[in-house]
Amino acid sequence: MALRLSVSSPQSTASSPAISSCRPAACGRFLACVAASQKRSLMVVSGSDGRGVAPVKSGGLETATTGADEVEAPTAAVAVTGQVTEVCKDTFWPIVKAAGEKPVVLDMYTQWCGPCKVMAPKFQEMSEKDHDVVFLKLDCNQDNRPLAKELGIRVVPTFKIFKDGKVAKEVTGAKIDELARAIEEVKSS
Repeated sequence: MALRLSVSSPQSTASSPAISSCRPAACGRFLACVAASQKRSLMVVSGSDGRGVAPVKSGGLETATTGADEVEAPTAAVAVTGQVTEVCKDTFWPIVKAAGEKPVVLDMYTQWCGPCKVMAPKFQEMSEKDHDVVFLKLDCNQDNRPLAKELGIRVVPTFKIFKDGKVAKEVTGAKIDELARAIEEVKSS
């Protein structure tokens, strides 16, 4: 599958090094997380053919090119259900706020963590089944260290469940059953 993602801005060209991270998620969706200080927006490109584009962070108009299609859309914070959305330090809180009363589950992981890799497909499966919850993931790399520190991350994987913008539950380690119970408890509270 070929996928091109271009982020346009009146301040600089799309080839500038403004993209702080761009990595494929385990589910085949791609994300370009762009530095907010450069007044650019975040676009999540989803779908198996790479044609779905969902704006995530507020800003001006952005153009995302996927295959032969080009889409322009006004951007706004969007809490998407039915998939796992990769976030960064600049996009996490706007998405949590946009989720409103829906619970938000954040998977904090690293690229080198074995248990994180085991949990990724299970977490993706949970997101596809439960459309009443927003599923996010955060790579606790150097760029996102301030957010990881703010959230009190000590081990990976750590799952934080937010309700009304506040941490309601936390699960550490590769414990899918415990995570499922914690999500149900937060949903019913």
